[in-house]
Amino acid sequence: MIDDMKNCFVEEGERIDDIGFGDLKLIQKPEEFCYGVDAVILADFAARHKKGPAKTIVDLGTGTGVIPLILSHKTDAETIVGVELQEASWKRACRNSEMNNLTERVSFINGDVSHVLEWGDNLKGLADVVVCNPPYFIRGGGLINDASAKTIARHETTAGLKEFLECAKYLLRNKGDLFMVHRPSRLADLCCYGRELGLEPKEMRFVSPNRDSAPNILLIHFIKGGGKELRFLDPLYVYEVDGGYTEELLKAYK
Repeated sequence: MIDDMKNCFVEEGERIDDIGFGDLKLIQKPEEFCYGVDAVILADFAARHKKGPAKTIVDLGTGTGVIPLILSHKTDAETIVGVELQEASWKRACRNSEMNNLTERVSFINGDVSHVLEWGDNLKGLADVVVCNPPYFIRGGGLINDASAKTIARHETTAGLKEFLECAKYLLRNKGDLFMVHRPSRLADLCCYGRELGLEPKEMRFVSPNRDSAPNILLIHFIKGGGKELRFLDPLYVYEVDGGYTEELLKAYK
């Protein structure tokens, strides 16, 4: 069956991976970018902590669409839309939806979060949930990769953190949920920008490689127009001493 899929959907330099959610599969191009555990824990965080049913979900900076695919497995959302700036990744995401027979629920937009007015009018104020795994490295910071696709995926280029938050505000209904994954070093920016835009931080969870390591990932849940009360959740550890995933992390793959 995989060979048949390759003949129909895969282009040069790409591969098909089983992502571990039902029978969902994902086309990726390793030389450009492959998803990591942060995408998995973000999707799980959103699915578990959204307030009530979510009819419409939007994923900003979707890449090849792994988060919308996971959320199609974890939620009953009728409409899941991924937004991606890079045309090659957007086309790959569209093929992923088609390959998994999800085109009636999962679709993708080729757009820049900084220019939401150009592509987001039909979604303005309609999203129950927005999820976002934005570039981690601030403009001018971090090591720049030679490959432009990786540079755009990992570094703030056309849009920075505040632009992602502004886009989420535009798309969310009142009391809608925004879930983001980022680096702990951006915590102050996340809280300051969020409150400034009316996106109140409500829950945070720090993620560490193991119990002996400092957190290197932050999960944060905002509510548009939410009250001023912040709750810290128990930390999440990715690996056990033997190098295997922790029980808590394995739950994210279900």
